[in-house]
Amino acid sequence: MNSLSLPVGALCALIGPPGAGKSTFATQWPATWRVSLDAYRKLASDTEADQSATPIAIQIQDLLLDARMARGRTTISDSTNVRATDRAKLLAHAARWERPVVAVLFDVPIETVEAQNSARDRVVPVHVVRDFHRQMPTVDQLHTEGWTTAHLASTLINSTR
Repeated sequence: MNSLSLPVGALCALIGPPGAGKSTFATQWPATWRVSLDAYRKLASDTEADQSATPIAIQIQDLLLDARMARGRTTISDSTNVRATDRAKLLAHAARWERPVVAVLFDVPIETVEAQNSARDRVVPVHVVRDFHRQMPTVDQLHTEGWTTAHLASTLINSTR
């Protein structure tokens, strides 16, 4: 458990490389709150690993983001979200519906990320994990992009221990 309290109707983006613990972190909220490209790739192709299913997964994600935002439903974006362009799209969805935005940055050491990734059912290639880890923004970058609230996962998760 952690100490993150989300405003009603907020869009919360989990940001981190594969294996950082985003999906585990997201399970503290109802499954209906979570949108996940991995889940939609799996629905479209029977496997989360099929990157060719990403375009349709993005369409599904966008549809659900707008459906939830329009209804004022709190939503968790459980994808890597390490690219600024991906985060900008999330911010645009929230802005369209005038919803608060919260970012959680998974500031996990690369050694831990690699170990957790190697223990997963679907192991992401190490070079991909390292590339995503290198693309991680800072809290200051997130604020500059327009995320009004940005947290480090390490402070949220460790605050209850």
